[in-house]
Amino acid sequence: MTTGSPVVTFLGGARSVTGSRFLFDHRGGRVLVDCGLFQGLKRERARNWAPFGIDPASLDAVVLTHAHVDHCGFLPALVRDGFRGPVLCTPGTADLAAVVLPDAGRLQEEEAAFANRMGYSKHAPAEPLFTEDDAHRSLKLLRPVAFHTVEALPGLTVTFRRAGHILGSAGVVLDVDRGPRVVVSGDLGRPSHPLLRPPDTLADVDADWLLVESTYGDRTHDDGDVAGRLAAVVRATAARGGTVVIPAFAVDRTEVVLFHLRRLMAESAIPPLPVYVDSPMALDALAAYRRALRARSVDLRVEVLDGGDPFDTGTTIEVRDPEGSKQIDRLVVPSIVVSASGMATGGRVLHHLARFLPDGRSTVVLVGYQAEGTRGRLLADGVRQLKLLGQYVPVRAEVAVLPELSVHADRGELLGWLRTHDATPDGVFVVHGELDAARTLRGDIDRGLGWPAIVPHPGERVRLDPIRRRPNL
Repeated sequence: MTTGSPVVTFLGGARSVTGSRFLFDHRGGRVLVDCGLFQGLKRERARNWAPFGIDPASLDAVVLTHAHVDHCGFLPALVRDGFRGPVLCTPGTADLAAVVLPDAGRLQEEEAAFANRMGYSKHAPAEPLFTEDDAHRSLKLLRPVAFHTVEALPGLTVTFRRAGHILGSAGVVLDVDRGPRVVVSGDLGRPSHPLLRPPDTLADVDADWLLVESTYGDRTHDDGDVAGRLAAVVRATAARGGTVVIPAFAVDRTEVVLFHLRRLMAESAIPPLPVYVDSPMALDALAAYRRALRARSVDLRVEVLDGGDPFDTGTTIEVRDPEGSKQIDRLVVPSIVVSASGMATGGRVLHHLARFLPDGRSTVVLVGYQAEGTRGRLLADGVRQLKLLGQYVPVRAEVAVLPELSVHADRGELLGWLRTHDATPDGVFVVHGELDAARTLRGDIDRGLGWPAIVPHPGERVRLDPIRRRPNL
């Protein structure tokens, strides 16, 4: 690419809430911002197996906004297929990626092996998308940088800015020499996150183009007493003699859930039930958060730095081995089980759901975004039979949906973040959201802010000419 203006190609994260992959071509150089896995519907997951769209070896650098798999999970496959450049990210993202990516590879291998044993795969044999070894090789390319500016390739710099979504999460500012300034929001957190500082504003950025996520672009979180709602669910389930199963994203959501459970138990708002954290990945992520606490990370709120361990309920049982996980499904006393994955797409939580969904005394608590086509979404929509591990399981347990525990900014918070920008940009690309959510947010930006907004198509290429003149030039 020889044009003087950069060109963005939406390889993923366009009209989809997963698989974020934004390619920037500039003067012969190539930078990929995020390298995520597609999740959810079968047609989305199939895109992980499709040709990437470009030769991975042609990339000069990858920039990661954070360590959730829908933003970083394809990196092992990219490296296996020829990418050899640096992977720029914050130290917090590097720490969590070292947890997330090997676990993802291991899970891919385990699911392929299980499908082959049980004979329910359409492929003979089923193969993993990538392996744990592929993941470890990709980690060698990580180049952690603090929240400051670094050169990604000649004439293009990247600045990381706090996004407040998970530990290490960042929005990125791409500056092109004598060209436009582009902001990629990454996933934006909520100002009310109990552990993390709020996202940095756009007040001093003066961007020409923005890419903004739209996960909750058409929804507003209920900011009522979420802790009180969680407490009511736990008390009611315990009174019935049931078990509370919480499918939780291993990174950040597990920490937020433990934070609330610890506080509720300390206040005697819920009984001191055993809390099983059954996910080696979640436990490794929990260790990363504890390291960040000890290091007094700039990601964390000041008030949590000096308050002791915010994740220790006093009844927490860490489960790493498969046998310990199997013991949970033999429980006959009320307990709380926190296990990955958050949308019930894989992992040990599938076995717990198979055990407790048929039990009318128990409750499944959904605490985050549930993408279309996932088991979590089906449960939230009231399905009465759920296919798990190759067979259908009746849903007799209560299903409680607590979206307030999401760590994604909602419609109003996304617009509030955009409003901190001091000038009208040349355009806003609304990405990383289901189509209805993206279109709703686009309309709000167009009508409410008076800014040109676009919902790009998958694979669409756009030249980012600097249309306006910045006030400070």
